[in-house]
Parts: sequence; structure tokens; C-alpha cells
Amino acid sequence: MVTKKIIGDQLLAYLQHRLSLNELTDWAENTLMNGGYEDDALHTSRNALAKLGLADVKVFGLEWKDCESIMADLGYKLEVSALEVA
Repeated sequence: MVTKKIIGDQLLAYLQHRLSLNELTDWAENTLMNGGYEDDALHTSRNALAKLGLADVKVFGLEWKDCESIMADLGYKLEVSALEVA
């Protein structure tokens, strides 16, 4: 069963370049089609998976504000930090 935490972890993996956009969208589409996700009355998981599943379509895309919104809906707050490289 895919939980909100797992969805958040997948999106975070994409943002950290551990998962490609195609991998993220394929995962989201498959999870949505299989119906193996927990959901609530507001359909938070379903809506997040639907947005992520369409992210590889040019018209929809996936911008930072979209990621912030999805993560907020899932109960997380994104933060950015920078490390100086030599």
C-alpha cells in the first residue's frame, strides 16, 4: 500500500536527482492505475499521484511551486539549502 510518506519520498528523490522525471511519472501512473494507495476524504494521495503522473506532459510540467504544493498537501514543507563547493 502506497502511503502519503512514500509519495513524498518519491517526489523528494526526484528533487534530489535520485529519480528521473520519467521514472517518477511512470511510478505515479502505475500506482494510480493499480489503485494500491491509501487515500483520505480529500483524495490527497490520488490527486498527488495524478499531478505527478502528468508531469512529463509539456503542457502540465512540474515546477517548484507544484512540488511545494504537492508536498504541503502530503503534510511536508520543502526547504532549500546550498552547500559551497570548492
